[in-house]
Amino acid sequence: MHGQDVRLETVEITYPNGFRAVRPTDLTIEAGEFFSILGPSGCGKTTLLRAVSGFVQPSRGRVLIGGADMAGKTPDQRPTALIFQNLALFPLMSVRDNVAFGLEARGVPKAQRHARAEELLALVALADQAGKKPTELSGGQRQRVAIARALAVEPAVLLLDEPLSALDLKLRQHMRAELRAIQRKTGVTFIYITHDQGEALAMSDRIAVMNAGRIEQVGPCDEVYSRPDTAFVASFVGEVNRLPGTITRNADGLAVIDTALGPITAANPKALPEGAPASVFVRPEALSLAPVSGDNRISARVERRDLEGPFITLHLRAEPAGVALAAQMANIGTPVAPGALVELGFAPQSAIALPEGALAQTGTEDMAAQ
Repeated sequence: MHGQDVRLETVEITYPNGFRAVRPTDLTIEAGEFFSILGPSGCGKTTLLRAVSGFVQPSRGRVLIGGADMAGKTPDQRPTALIFQNLALFPLMSVRDNVAFGLEARGVPKAQRHARAEELLALVALADQAGKKPTELSGGQRQRVAIARALAVEPAVLLLDEPLSALDLKLRQHMRAELRAIQRKTGVTFIYITHDQGEALAMSDRIAVMNAGRIEQVGPCDEVYSRPDTAFVASFVGEVNRLPGTITRNADGLAVIDTALGPITAANPKALPEGAPASVFVRPEALSLAPVSGDNRISARVERRDLEGPFITLHLRAEPAGVALAAQMANIGTPVAPGALVELGFAPQSAIALPEGALAQTGTEDMAAQ
């Protein structure tokens, strides 16, 4: 098996009722890449996936796979396989026959398709489960059967639509590693749809963040997390503190922003001019209880201390402005109790000033509303 690249050229999808699910989109996914499309429910990510698979035809633009235009090609004529959230395994068939089903539909002889099924079950570590029915397997095992069945027809591109959402947390975390390992072994191009930032960041080579039918940023995971392009990306990908304000000074790639907490210095990658409205975004893990010279400094009172195993999240209220903050640190016995007044700091380079814009409706509460 080997992957092929996928290219979307000005793809737009508008439904007959006039709703534009996907706005004009240009996107290139490299052959053999694990690529995730991340966004909230209703943002158009599944519609985009269905356009690649052939279940939805673009209103405008082209989908190319391996350089070939997919216009007019039905799903079974494309070098793709799609795994749905509900897996759709056949309950009365054995695991072996489930995996071999696509090969049977293509007329592959029984001995050959069973040999291929056994080979793929070994790939997903289920060689000893071939004779069982899907109902006799765990959720994670059924997930791997679905992957083996999809790989049986040797797709160049495997499309996965939120396949882990029905699993519990521990199993989801385990399956992330499993999926990534299978993708690396096969070299097939994976396009993964999810609203879960943790999944996307843990597995992907690159991610695209989508909002309201439009891709707002594409890049490697570290880059999207640490250097978001827009207020939406900053507020959707991971937890974040936000401070709205106005740019008062610019120098050497940094800006001073007048906020409810006073002047804050942050990176200014968009070169926002003096007088421009802006939001400062800073991750909870960037806040430290041991400020150093040059840090932005904030006095705040601890309202709640959440123990999360190796980490502690402090929920604080900055004084005297009354702004809500979240800070995350390693659980190494730091004795901070609710009610304590602490001094926080963060380096200017660990915060980013971005233009005002739409915000995600999930994640850390918007400090401007406090």
